[in-house]
Amino acid sequence: MNTIVYVSSPESQQVHVLQMNQAGLLTLIQVVNTPGIGQPMAIHPAKTHLYLGIRPICSIVSYSIDINSGLLYEVDQTSLPNTPTHLSTDLFGKNLYCASYNGSCLSVHKINEQGIVGTLLQIIDGLTNCHSSNVDTNNLLVWVPCLKEDRISIFRRAELGTLIPYKPNAIHSITGAGPRHMVFHKSGRYAYVINELNSTISICTTNHMTGDVPNIVQNIDIMPSHLANARWAADIHITPNSQWLYCSERSASIIAYFRILEHGSLLQFMGYQETEIQPRGFNIDATGRYLIVSGQKSNYITVYNINQKNGMLKPLARYEVGHGPMYVAIIDL
Repeated sequence: MNTIVYVSSPESQQVHVLQMNQAGLLTLIQVVNTPGIGQPMAIHPAKTHLYLGIRPICSIVSYSIDINSGLLYEVDQTSLPNTPTHLSTDLFGKNLYCASYNGSCLSVHKINEQGIVGTLLQIIDGLTNCHSSNVDTNNLLVWVPCLKEDRISIFRRAELGTLIPYKPNAIHSITGAGPRHMVFHKSGRYAYVINELNSTISICTTNHMTGDVPNIVQNIDIMPSHLANARWAADIHITPNSQWLYCSERSASIIAYFRILEHGSLLQFMGYQETEIQPRGFNIDATGRYLIVSGQKSNYITVYNINQKNGMLKPLARYEVGHGPMYVAIIDL
């Protein structure tokens, strides 16, 4: 198994490509100079391509991934209607969804048989400061947290991957919460939304297998009481076995972690780990053993080992990358 880590650094206009060994240690194997300020990344489900959203000339760059080495090769560039904030694909790699915070819109694109992002199929406007697009575990619904609306808009995927408002078309969060990013429990029954402005997590039911109306069943604070003055949450990820949930908080520069209980319906705060300055993004590898976090103000990434019994993070190593690192993507080849 060949584990490859990709880190986007928009301020230096680079993507760093690193290889991870079985002990979780990294070796730099490539630095890609990007044709613009590259922030969000997404990986094709077949692991054949990496997609990078760039600005100020708003576009998506399609890179092919060498199946043996994980090295990136630019193959195409497709224009966007507005600045890219977050990228995601459907589970089969037929479509790419691009959320634009500044444009308050979501664009839907076709991914062709060669894995290249191409035709613009749809633009959905009026999603005030939408921050991400998230395809559910059934590949049926797309959830779009709209930060300044305090709501999560929900769409049904139609033919060709275009989106139709679901019924109900949204879940409303607490006023001033600022829903941002989200992940799903492996059962598909629950979703976890990180709220930027009040640094909380909202647990949402989905309609998977039940037909129930989606709703929020728990809100839980991610900030320890002695660090709770300022709030500025960022990213959220779940281990592949859905036992542990992690989220980053930029004002305190910590990673908070939670035990997932009651088949996904309940979170228990377990602790936090001080980390890189302003942890804008992080990710977890496919084994659930390693977590890698980027420090937007430190220009470093840190690799942690995840304790399988209590979720604690043990620092393993720290590596310098580009300036202002944000997104982290990890794949196994």
